[in-house]
Amino acid sequence: MDEKTKKEMDSLAKIRDFYINKNNYYYTQLVKHINLLLNKKGSVLELGCGTGYVLNKLHGIAKTGIDISQEMIEISKEKYSGIEFVCTEKPETLGKKFEYIIVSDTLGYLSDIQEFLGTIKPLFERESRLIITIHNHIWNPILRLAESFKLKMPYVHENWLQQSEVINLLNLEEYQVISHSRKVLLPIYIPFVSNFINRYIAPLPIINWFCLIEIIVARLVPLQKDYSVSVIVPARNEEGNISKIINGVPNMGNGTELIFIEGNSSDKTYEAIQSESEKYLGEIDIKYFKQNGTGKKDAVYKGFEKATGEILMILDADATVKPAELKKFYAAISKGKGEFIYGSRLVYPMEKEAMQTLNQIANEAFASIFSWIFNQRITDTLCGTKVLFKSDWESLKSDIMSFGKNDPFGDFDLLFGAYKGNLKFLEIPIKYRARDYGNTNISRFKNGGDLLKMTFKAAGRIKFV
Repeated sequence: MDEKTKKEMDSLAKIRDFYINKNNYYYTQLVKHINLLLNKKGSVLELGCGTGYVLNKLHGIAKTGIDISQEMIEISKEKYSGIEFVCTEKPETLGKKFEYIIVSDTLGYLSDIQEFLGTIKPLFERESRLIITIHNHIWNPILRLAESFKLKMPYVHENWLQQSEVINLLNLEEYQVISHSRKVLLPIYIPFVSNFINRYIAPLPIINWFCLIEIIVARLVPLQKDYSVSVIVPARNEEGNISKIINGVPNMGNGTELIFIEGNSSDKTYEAIQSESEKYLGEIDIKYFKQNGTGKKDAVYKGFEKATGEILMILDADATVKPAELKKFYAAISKGKGEFIYGSRLVYPMEKEAMQTLNQIANEAFASIFSWIFNQRITDTLCGTKVLFKSDWESLKSDIMSFGKNDPFGDFDLLFGAYKGNLKFLEIPIKYRARDYGNTNISRFKNGGDLLKMTFKAAGRIKFV
């Protein structure tokens, strides 16, 4: 920024908190929606922290604020202890990396946003998230009018970008957009009315286009590298499929371990796992355990805890998805194309009798609901093939449990948890085959009802907040 802009920012330092207090409801809403994206134990950097109000309210155990205005920084230091405040135009010189980099209502001050996005790259690790908030451009006349009546702080404005333009700049600098959303339809406080409108009316289709705050979450695309892999196979009454799984799972990355979790089968599934594993002793890394609890979710989570690989893959033992398909998932995650990668059975034509008509209708209905909740296209929520990093599982597993205990399979748990954890979603179409052995372990109506309850609860925590 030039010296003129710095001087203008310095001149606004003494009145900034006055206008924050004047528009307290707006800032309360802004902080709430940013906090929904943060881990309470994460490290946070705010670029353009002003007098520190927003940063002080954000979650995080290690917080740093940067601003180009020395006057702003001096006020911040005086008001808030326990937060590091630095006056600099070069945040990349901090020599530290952060889990969250916040750029809130700041891009408008910058003369070259693309250059800015390039210079802050040293602040990122693979898990780091960039959270940007901007004002919806259709509010420009209203906000200008508010400025003229001294209802909001004067804006030293270099530009007024639309969400699509920010996303384009992120793509140019090799960032991946994880999510983008709009919040707050009524930014002034009217008792009962404001909270009702912002929570229940603002998320509705079409109306949502007019919300004031636009939030973009992105990550820096990581370099391709090889990882070790754990393939988790929950197996109940799948005796006839064990050999196909062991022979079909490819060796991937820096090595692949195959982990069977046997779920109290009525056939000889466990014995089949034992005997088949002995045939490949020294050739394939196979581990197997008996499940203590019940249900596929319990089996998958036990497998995750037993896994030693950097990447976790779930493969259903019914062999309706060929194990060789896992190579596509490994290629995608190792190249940095996604962090939560799931299969879709509803893109390619499936084999006859692979999925009953009622099941397909339910799957498509859930996919439509999830697409609306997540604000991104989801075509299949219940495909058992899902892949993520173990480090991401460790960070999101505690939040997963807060969505309830209605999911018997773990698919919805993982989808909601991955979304709340700001993981980059990627969908891979797969060929879905009919079973050669055994019958499905799904109770369609009971399980469907449980999943519907969970979906309503998740919508309340994600969409209507």
